[in-house]
Amino acid sequence: MFSATGVGSHPGEDHLEALRVVFGEVPGLPYLPELPARGVGADMIGRAAGLLVELPVEVQPSGWRLTGRPGRDHRRALDHLSRDLDGLEEIGHAYEGPLKLQVAGPWTLAASIELPHGDKVLSDPGAVRDLTASLAQGVADHVAAVRRRLPGVTEVVLQLDEPSLPAALRGTVPTASGFGRLRAIEEHVVIESFKGFDRPVVHCCARNVPIRALRVAGVRGISMDTFVMSRRDEDSIGEAVEAGVLFFLGVVPGVDSVLPKPAKVAEPALRLWDRLAFDPVRLAEQVVLTPSCGLAGATPGYARQALTAVRQAAEVLADRD
Repeated sequence: MFSATGVGSHPGEDHLEALRVVFGEVPGLPYLPELPARGVGADMIGRAAGLLVELPVEVQPSGWRLTGRPGRDHRRALDHLSRDLDGLEEIGHAYEGPLKLQVAGPWTLAASIELPHGDKVLSDPGAVRDLTASLAQGVADHVAAVRRRLPGVTEVVLQLDEPSLPAALRGTVPTASGFGRLRAIEEHVVIESFKGFDRPVVHCCARNVPIRALRVAGVRGISMDTFVMSRRDEDSIGEAVEAGVLFFLGVVPGVDSVLPKPAKVAEPALRLWDRLAFDPVRLAEQVVLTPSCGLAGATPGYARQALTAVRQAAEVLADRD
């Protein structure tokens, strides 16, 4: 079972060095890092938008927008991803084991991308359905491409990044103009949307993660930031643990900080498990330790230290068995 991994983004522009850090520090579940500092198309939204099938995108002053045909911005996103896959093949050619891939989820994309001549995709239920189906196909193609390049990968863990999901459910996503708010999305629509993906891990480092809805949707795991987790979340977490859902718990900051010893890093997970009164054996089976969010805002040195810290803290959890 997995024990520690990263969330996804890394600082800097050297994708080969980021891959070396990932495979060196979290070898149990390495991942394909994202480097948004490289510019247009390397950001979370542009990277995922580049995977959309038959829904090309471009950058406008207001952000990403659907367009009639692929252009320079769309090609940039694909070029960044192609170089990253080349690097993954170079660094991980002999790797055997599970691999994690991250991509912005449908609700965060819909809350971020604009329609060609209108508001955000989130404002149009039909457009949301089209975008979700397009993303699901694009992600499946992406996973297949990674498997072809790294035949030693035993399984691909798909992570959908959904920082905008709580806002979409509450009806607090701003309109494209910024003067209004888009209507709240009904929970059953969100539940249905995730069923088009192959049992993803859904990552959300915002407050009010919809744990119950994700459990009902059948996700494989839920990735949360323990620094913003509330005691109100614990009943829902307990129900999800009982249902076999994995929890990827963010236990070290995503920006430069003084990191404590491994036992201290592991404390949030240990305290949560003790309060839920679950068997300690299940702790190492269902909890994966991560930084609290992506590491794009950190220095390269701290990014490495953060991954080392979660790996060593995961060893503390394993010793609790």
